[in-house]
Amino acid sequence: MSAGARKRLAILGSTGSIGEQTLDVVARHPDRFEVVSIAAGRRVERLIEQARQFSPRVVSVADEAEVAAIREALGPDVEVVSGNAGLDRVATEPADLVVAGLVGAVGLQPVLAAIRAGIAIGLANKEVMVMAGAMVRREAAAREIPIIPIDSEHSAIFQCLVGSRPDEIERLILTCSGGPFRTWSPEKIEAATVEEALAHPNWSMGDKISIDSATLMNKGLEVIEARWLFDVAADRVDVVVHPQSIIHSLVEYCDRSVLAQLGLPDMRVPIAVALAHPERVALDVPRLDLVELARLDFEAPDRARFPCLDLAYRAVAGSEAAPAVLNAANEVAVDAFLARRIAFPEIARLNGAILEAHLADHAGQRVEALDEVLAADAWARGAASEWLAKAEGGGND
Repeated sequence: MSAGARKRLAILGSTGSIGEQTLDVVARHPDRFEVVSIAAGRRVERLIEQARQFSPRVVSVADEAEVAAIREALGPDVEVVSGNAGLDRVATEPADLVVAGLVGAVGLQPVLAAIRAGIAIGLANKEVMVMAGAMVRREAAAREIPIIPIDSEHSAIFQCLVGSRPDEIERLILTCSGGPFRTWSPEKIEAATVEEALAHPNWSMGDKISIDSATLMNKGLEVIEARWLFDVAADRVDVVVHPQSIIHSLVEYCDRSVLAQLGLPDMRVPIAVALAHPERVALDVPRLDLVELARLDFEAPDRARFPCLDLAYRAVAGSEAAPAVLNAANEVAVDAFLARRIAFPEIARLNGAILEAHLADHAGQRVEALDEVLAADAWARGAASEWLAKAEGGGND
């Protein structure tokens, strides 16, 4: 990118939370950023509004049936595409950074397409590194394509690693709030209701991430992400409970220095870090007042009460497909809990059973293609559904 030129952005998931906040940062710095392509799901009216405001050259929507109406609304100068091919088209429009803000496995192929096109990635789509981290890392490394994390914990690590060498890194330390059951006894957790599991102590989130926070699976998935994002063995990625959620993560170096990134929770900060890297842009967000905060607390996660955390370490060490299996099983388990088909502790039991079934036949397996990842995902969903059927019939004792 030439000096003084605006950074060109492609945004996958423009009408979602990450996409909207990305465009908020862009709108505050129109001299720094240019939006060249955007993709959304089914919020067509909002997609049209975004296209009118930011003038991308390419716009993609999930449903082909919506294409004609969008073309009519935006005129002949905008290329309108749809479906998975449309996502790939948005991801490969000449740009300096693709912001991957999609949710789920649908984000895998366009991220790979962008990497193969030589475009840097700003990654908020956690499934990319959870499901296919080993393969994605190999693809990116072969082409020297940077992957800049956008979620707050991994962005914090990314910021703390600036200027360091791999041989200087001792540990990565991910922080977590501990969720709603941090202080609960095992007996009380056994009887936890859906409503109690959804009641996060610090903020309001979607149902899936709220349950993952309650089981600590969210932190386990972040361990898997960190392993591949930063090419650090999983046994050098630690988790510490930090109830205030002010320190977003830390890095310990070989000289025992520990660097931390602090701030009030606001996703625009890690988004702006990714967009502007290696520079920074000003943001009008609340300032952290350390005097008012007064204290920061830390404790070790209780792995006996929250076994999903260890399942993630088991998966990332077990096979390159195992994280995809664990992720898929967990989605089925969480859906079943939310539907009140299983009790809260059975989320971890289901996840463990499906993971071990996979590893019994595939320990040490390497993933060479996206189809293998998707096949592992599909197998895990089927196996998890069978486990549920047996559980409801009185099996799985």
